[in-house]
Amino acid sequence: MIEKLDPQTGDWDKEAGGGSRPLTGIYLTIATVLAIVISLYAIYANVLSNTQEFYRNTVFLIGILVLGFILFPFSKRYATSRFNALDYLFIFLALLSYGYFYFFYFDLHVVRKSIPNVTDYVMATIGIAVLFEAARRTTGYFIPGLATFAIIYALFGQYFLGIFGHAGFSAERLLYRLFMTGEGIFGITLSTASTAIVVFILFGAFLSVSGATALFNDLAMAIAGTRRGGPAQVAVISSALTGSLSGSAVANVATTGTFTIPLMKAIGLSPRFSGAVEAAASTGGMIMPPIMGAAAFIMAGFLGISYTAIVVAAIIPALLYYAALIIAIDVEAKKQGLKGIRKENIPQVGQVLKRRGLLLLPLVIVIATLLAGRTPIYAGFLGIVTIIAASWLSLDTSVRMTPKKIAQALNEAARGAIQVTLACAAIGVIICVVTMTGIGSTLAFNIVSMTGGVLWLILLVVMVVCIVLSMGLPSTALYIVVAVTASPILIQAGVNPLAAHFFVFWFGALSNITPPVALASYTAASIAKADPMQTSWMAVKLALPGFIIPFILVYNPMLLILGEGVNALSILHMIVSALAGIYALSVATGRFWIIKTNWLENSLLAVAAIMLIKPGLFTDIAGIGLIAIGAVSHIARSRRIKMRVTSFQQGELGD
Repeated sequence: MIEKLDPQTGDWDKEAGGGSRPLTGIYLTIATVLAIVISLYAIYANVLSNTQEFYRNTVFLIGILVLGFILFPFSKRYATSRFNALDYLFIFLALLSYGYFYFFYFDLHVVRKSIPNVTDYVMATIGIAVLFEAARRTTGYFIPGLATFAIIYALFGQYFLGIFGHAGFSAERLLYRLFMTGEGIFGITLSTASTAIVVFILFGAFLSVSGATALFNDLAMAIAGTRRGGPAQVAVISSALTGSLSGSAVANVATTGTFTIPLMKAIGLSPRFSGAVEAAASTGGMIMPPIMGAAAFIMAGFLGISYTAIVVAAIIPALLYYAALIIAIDVEAKKQGLKGIRKENIPQVGQVLKRRGLLLLPLVIVIATLLAGRTPIYAGFLGIVTIIAASWLSLDTSVRMTPKKIAQALNEAARGAIQVTLACAAIGVIICVVTMTGIGSTLAFNIVSMTGGVLWLILLVVMVVCIVLSMGLPSTALYIVVAVTASPILIQAGVNPLAAHFFVFWFGALSNITPPVALASYTAASIAKADPMQTSWMAVKLALPGFIIPFILVYNPMLLILGEGVNALSILHMIVSALAGIYALSVATGRFWIIKTNWLENSLLAVAAIMLIKPGLFTDIAGIGLIAIGAVSHIARSRRIKMRVTSFQQGELGD
């Protein structure tokens, strides 16, 4: 877990990123101007020019490195309101090493025919060290530590035993592949960060500054506020809408939780439960289209398919996850006998849409543009333009994107791109080493062999691996780590590649609520003033039905709109089957239906949920049959108890 400095309070909090120093005066002005310039360059390089990939990546990475060293101190001790000698040193080294290759890239690959000299190797070494230090400051020790281990593994492979051993690579060859080609730091992950990811970060920043987050909260309140346990349902809907853009579970909790958690506590929900609802709901934002924590863009590159195909495939699983949460919350609300918010205390949908409804137009434009087959960069830029236009056409004058607000959005976007970009660049080292050594396919083959090729056992092993590897990582980084290390295992076992990538990303995302490093749960607990570990375990309990969805995707790839014979009827059948399993597991884990369930009913419902994971007439009939038996037993028992209570009450009245 990494400490993070709150610029408002000066306190160090536990969160996903490094500590951001509280700059003031000229130092704050420098950081703000640089951030705005980086965002403007991203728009220029991606939309208004045809900049060559290497030069675009290099300039963008230099800007992010310098901004990272300005905003994030070397350690807590150096978290002052101004820069220090270490910051100046690393900024100089970043400009020196990456600037050198910017100016001598043509000379290296054309004039010298890709034959490096001593200066090239020295600058590459400096560049890698500078990147690792920037990644350490902003994302913590895990990513640069893993990348450093990858370099050691590549250099000294002959000293590793068994299946991990290999011949080893020379330092010169490794430096060339890592820093002077498009395979390592300047590979697909950095290219994606400097294009589609940064454009959508800009889109999200513009939407947030315009006031769309408040619109989402009001809409969620208007739609679900009067339902049983209404504020908890509001948290789910609001977090789904906000998370679909931010893609960060922790940021989602911090944004919507300050509004939803006090509402939940006000109607009688415990602090622990309120925090757990927000954490589980916000985590779902990472798997919610269209951004999916920026993983959708990387996934499209890894799989060689269109971004639109990823978004379409994610729709049904994401909706199933939120359906599971709503069911689990409804079970808890029923158990506690909670009511919704009074109708007169919630906004009306018509009024909300009338004042700020035009701010939904950019979302519609972006999704429609993507579905029309245009690129994510084009769609994101068109969305930004639409936000500005819609804000000036809205009846609510407070949402207008004035020059000051536009500058604020540009500033926030560049700051928001720091962690993602540095993580993508550093993980490029890991990807390159995995490719060079072949360790990914070797591990996949041996794990499949050790488990005897039993798919459900392989899935359980991969699930645990993904949760452990993803703890404490930002969304894009966690996806890349599990995609490189764990998805080959599933593909080797015969799982559809898209389903395999969804499986590993899903459990990587769920690490945000899974102890011991459950960042979303801990953030929600701090807002709710609840015990962090208890909140975390409650979030896991609420999201437990969502834990079976990745298994359903592996056995039912039709839910990803994949495979032969995909049609509306088959998809509807799979959705109904999945919902039945999710509902059964929600009741079993909540231990309440009409009345409190007993151990036999819980067992029947849990086994039914497992049966409904795997497609097939027999398993579906068996699962539905077990649910029916459990329902009959439960209804009969509840009637007997009701009759006894009624008889007892009548007897008392008679006396």
